[in-house]
Amino acid sequence: MRASRILVAGVLCLGLSLGANDAIAASCGNTAQGFPAWLADFQRQAVASGVSSRTVKAALGGLRYNSKVIRRDRNQKSFKLSFKQFLARRAPPSTIAIGRKRMRQHAVVLDRVERKYGVPKEIIVSIWGLESGFGRFMGDIPIFSSLATLAYDCRRSKFFTNELMSALRIAARGMMRIRDMKGAWAGEIGQTQFLASSYERYAVDFDGDGRPNLIRSKPDVFASTANFLRRHGWRKGADWSPGTGNYGVLRDWNRAEVYRKTIAYMATQLKK
Repeated sequence: MRASRILVAGVLCLGLSLGANDAIAASCGNTAQGFPAWLADFQRQAVASGVSSRTVKAALGGLRYNSKVIRRDRNQKSFKLSFKQFLARRAPPSTIAIGRKRMRQHAVVLDRVERKYGVPKEIIVSIWGLESGFGRFMGDIPIFSSLATLAYDCRRSKFFTNELMSALRIAARGMMRIRDMKGAWAGEIGQTQFLASSYERYAVDFDGDGRPNLIRSKPDVFASTANFLRRHGWRKGADWSPGTGNYGVLRDWNRAEVYRKTIAYMATQLKK
């Protein structure tokens, strides 16, 4: 999922709630002044919840309030576009042509994923293209900086506190190395832009190397995306056009109507 989608259009999932998070959310702020005290309190709460102090220190030690992230949060415009405008910007014929090429290039693994999860390769490739330009634009912001700033910010404090806790658990469990946890401005990770809570729940090690890697492993990217959709109710062999059950499942991926409609349109074009 791309960054702007999270805040304007809803979320993939809310993550795992902890009682501690409610207390953290209550101490939010809208200026940089209170961030150091908030961060120190969050670190204590994270350790109390079971994350090792070593992981907490490695991930959060020395973080500063990221004003650039807040500016991005306050200046979102993509989902104010009409479907026609959004389609022209995000899925023009040139992007669909690249999608066809990528589908041929990765046909073997995409077919394996489709057989296992029942999610069509056209849907997977459409999401891949829309989320990161087929892996070209994943973002390079350390997600702990982004998530900590957004968790402290009062606008979506509870939601991003949950995401920050998920990111810490991912690091603590060895699913990702902290230095590799970079992404878009709102903390999305990898080639299909998973939030940390979705990475924690739905990421799949499809290439068998011992851990899911949604940054570098295309088999893991494709399988994890399909796994997310299947576990949200995707029906194998069913239509995905607007008004269908599968189109409804796309709402769990992205609640913006223009985004879901673009996924469905692009997938239909790729199927031709």
